[in-house]
Amino acid sequence: MKAGSQLKKGIGTLYIVPTPIGNLEDMTFRAVRVLQSVDCILAEDTRQTAILCRRYEILTRRVSFNEHNGQGKIPWILEQMNAGMAFALVSDAGCPGISDPGEPLIGQVVAAGLPLEVLPGPSSVTTALVGSAFSTNRFLFEGFLPRKGKGRNVILQSLRSEERTIVLFESPPRLSATLDDLAQAIAPHRLAVVARELTKIHESWHRGTLAELARLFAATPPRGEMVIVIEGATELVTPPDDAMVEQWIATALNEGMGVKEVARMVAGRTSLSSSVVYRMILDRKT
Repeated sequence: MKAGSQLKKGIGTLYIVPTPIGNLEDMTFRAVRVLQSVDCILAEDTRQTAILCRRYEILTRRVSFNEHNGQGKIPWILEQMNAGMAFALVSDAGCPGISDPGEPLIGQVVAAGLPLEVLPGPSSVTTALVGSAFSTNRFLFEGFLPRKGKGRNVILQSLRSEERTIVLFESPPRLSATLDDLAQAIAPHRLAVVARELTKIHESWHRGTLAELARLFAATPPRGEMVIVIEGATELVTPPDDAMVEQWIATALNEGMGVKEVARMVAGRTSLSSSVVYRMILDRKT
């Protein structure tokens, strides 16, 4: 019997299946069973997923679903689910939908009222967070920072007063520059951890201040997958005043962000509501 035993008779289910972030032994029994029994696996990279499938004797058909072709395949997937077809969504590593091209599909499936089932599993976010030894009671996940423009400076400045532990992704070529930007925007002495190649053979943890880590990786450019974890603010940081909020708004608008996007971003980093920020933006334009 296929895995899509349905919440609605004749309707297929989309299963969100986390996969190992490095060590293939981290695959769960349930994840293997689901991948073996669905009708189709939607894979970010079918070649990468093929390695996993060979390891666990998963013969299910694989279809490419990534940032380049995924949007165009969503209507077909919804149509097939309505016809009873069960799908499993996997990324190259970790949980699909987190800084991942599968996010729009998940939203469309929910909007269409179709069955969705999320399996627990490996995540570089929580692995790095726990291993950082910083507070895990509250944390902020920022994913990848914008490379340039589009509010990068706004986000960097807003992190200065963030009391929660901060988790970021970054690629090896940009790691040193991003750490340097974080040191300047937050504080050179703020403690941080760079977790590299988690669960893999060459896993390594680098601990120090933001300034120290920026210098370290400038001198020895890294390879592999990186997660940055930054300790939350412990010193008293003055909340942003009206002038700072206005500067954030102006910078974001000048760099091409839309009014609603700016309102949500600024509201999320201040005590202001998005509607108040939205009105501030409209007032400054008149």
